[in-house]
Amino acid sequence: MKKPTRPIWLTRNLFAISWVSLLQDAASEMLYPIMPIFLNTVLGAPAAVVGAIEGFAEGAMAITKLSSAWMNRWLPRKLMVFLGYGGAALGKLIIALAGIWPLVMVGRVVDRLGKGMRSAARDAILVQGIDKAHRGRVIGFHRTADTTGAVIGPILALLLLAAFDGNIRQVLWVAVIPAVLSVVAVLFIKDQEPKTKRRAKLAKADITPENTQKLSPKLTRLIWILSIFALVNFPDALLLLHLSQEGWAVTEVVGAYLIFNIAYAALNFPFGVLADRLKPQHVYAVGLVCFSIAYLGLGLTNNHVLAVGLIVVYGGFAAANDVVGKSWVSKLAADHQQLTVQSRLQGLGGLGILVAGIWAGLTWSLGAGFGIVPLVISGALGLVAAVFLWRIKL
Repeated sequence: MKKPTRPIWLTRNLFAISWVSLLQDAASEMLYPIMPIFLNTVLGAPAAVVGAIEGFAEGAMAITKLSSAWMNRWLPRKLMVFLGYGGAALGKLIIALAGIWPLVMVGRVVDRLGKGMRSAARDAILVQGIDKAHRGRVIGFHRTADTTGAVIGPILALLLLAAFDGNIRQVLWVAVIPAVLSVVAVLFIKDQEPKTKRRAKLAKADITPENTQKLSPKLTRLIWILSIFALVNFPDALLLLHLSQEGWAVTEVVGAYLIFNIAYAALNFPFGVLADRLKPQHVYAVGLVCFSIAYLGLGLTNNHVLAVGLIVVYGGFAAANDVVGKSWVSKLAADHQQLTVQSRLQGLGGLGILVAGIWAGLTWSLGAGFGIVPLVISGALGLVAAVFLWRIKL
């Protein structure tokens, strides 16, 4: 009997990269849902500081992502991935050691600098040799593995909080372990990037306006459209802080974040398949509608059951934003432009989140009741963006 063959796009490299991401995301999501509470209740940081820390961390990541194509002139992509995951592990260690909130900011920035260095390089390796018709599936599969780690992380956080009698710092220490394991797992990734001398020649050629750096007007316009929306997509840490301020216990906040990641993980691959079969702009617009429903709903209700349903809906936006956005620009770019196009999309988007984190955090700090204002503003503008993207000709 003939053995069933796996799909041509389901490569060993895809499995290796997926395992790396799963481990790192498990580490990140062990600490991410408790970070706003740790900052606010343990270290005494106000909401504006929580928003600023996440905003600056995302901004640092964005700048590094924008620079990653330039860094690749001297550093091989796999080395960038290795150093990036190493930086993320170091950042988590700094956070575990932190006794004051500025040190948490340092740890978050180091963590995000690592992500900025690795992300575009990793995504370029991910799609190498993959037919454009299958890239939505490949990115969807990878993001499913990544967000499976994001499901495992909060589960571990809940179990550890129970085991350590609510001691958040102990959870932060345990999160360092899978972060270090992910760095080791990078060694199993194989990259077909040209070696040393040949790569240097290609890098010198690729940096010219006629080659890697000059993207088509259509692709450039798309990147700017997706990036501008990030100005209202403030960090999820503020959403978690909103739940906490609405009276949710620490374990309830972590549980809500776990539910979000389950929805996110479950929807990644389906959104990737849809992005391969339908117009990406329509699939992405559906994701924006999910964003609007979730933000407006969370801003206007304090019903826990309804809030959980809205968090599930928000998982649809996360999947569309991540999978559809990345695969969309990947299909429009030439093979030698993959790192450049991903660095620009992710870098400019990160800068938008930086701005969003600052304005939303400052609004939050104006007084009691102002926490819902950013949610309502962003939700309304998200709906406008969805209609615009559905109707515009790209």
